[in-house]
Amino acid sequence: MTDPRRVFADTAVSLVEDDLSAALVYAEISGQFFGDAARRHPERIINVGIREQLLVSVGAGLALTGMRPIVHTFASFLIERAFEQIKLGFGHQDVGGVLVSSGASFDISAGGRTHQAPGDVALVDTVPGFRIHVPGHADEVEAVLRQAVAGSGRDYIRVHAAQNSLAYPVTPGRFHVVRRGSAATVVAVGPMLDPVLAAVADLDVSVLYANTVRPFDAHGLREVLDRPDVVLVEPYLCGTSSHLVAAALRDLPHRQLALGVGRHELRRYGTPEDHAAAHGMDPVGIRRSVTAFLAARAAA
Repeated sequence: MTDPRRVFADTAVSLVEDDLSAALVYAEISGQFFGDAARRHPERIINVGIREQLLVSVGAGLALTGMRPIVHTFASFLIERAFEQIKLGFGHQDVGGVLVSSGASFDISAGGRTHQAPGDVALVDTVPGFRIHVPGHADEVEAVLRQAVAGSGRDYIRVHAAQNSLAYPVTPGRFHVVRRGSAATVVAVGPMLDPVLAAVADLDVSVLYANTVRPFDAHGLREVLDRPDVVLVEPYLCGTSSHLVAAALRDLPHRQLALGVGRHELRRYGTPEDHAAAHGMDPVGIRRSVTAFLAARAAA
């Protein structure tokens, strides 16, 4: 399958080539994809070096001049290290821009904790006005980046190495109904769709797919809800979107199970697959959690 990170880079270069208002700012990371284009457009493809706070501030400065910046590095550096600059440069100054990360929660597991960022979406969620996109396929990466750059608001795009077998249209504010059932509703975010489908293949549950999680599709969730039991499966910090599920169902007694990266730190490097299994995010772990959740209602 096509590498989502390479798709991001190729699409970003194409956008800069075609749109004089678009700029790409990066901090060394992914520079192997940008060299030729940077020589053609040195004023709009800018490598700030390993200076992540400066990276975000340059992007916000470009936005203040009316340009549409694409700001890129690994998630742990872009969001966690430079969070104050995101909060002030983009949020407080109320300018738009497109922040694009790679590395996800533990794609770079061999890099250790410095390169892991399961809390990035929760952090971005504290800054008003951000749309948050978690594409689960390389084709969705291109679609969401083009949509974001064509807009004027604040967008965060989280690029994952793992991807689903099929791409879905990018429709911010709307979830995709993948299948319907009556025992519960499972919301699978980004690259969690394939593991979820494998886990619940023979279970009578609805499955919704989200490649954009902010705005959160409260209407779509309620529309398919046959029984008020919701399982939320996110590829980052467990429970990040739980408050939005609760808000969507605030007038309805319901149960919720949140699955994702746990709050305990795994100190062995391992592979991304090892980390997913340890956090119960592989098909085996998801199935174990979902069946226990369903059984608890049956036993009540």
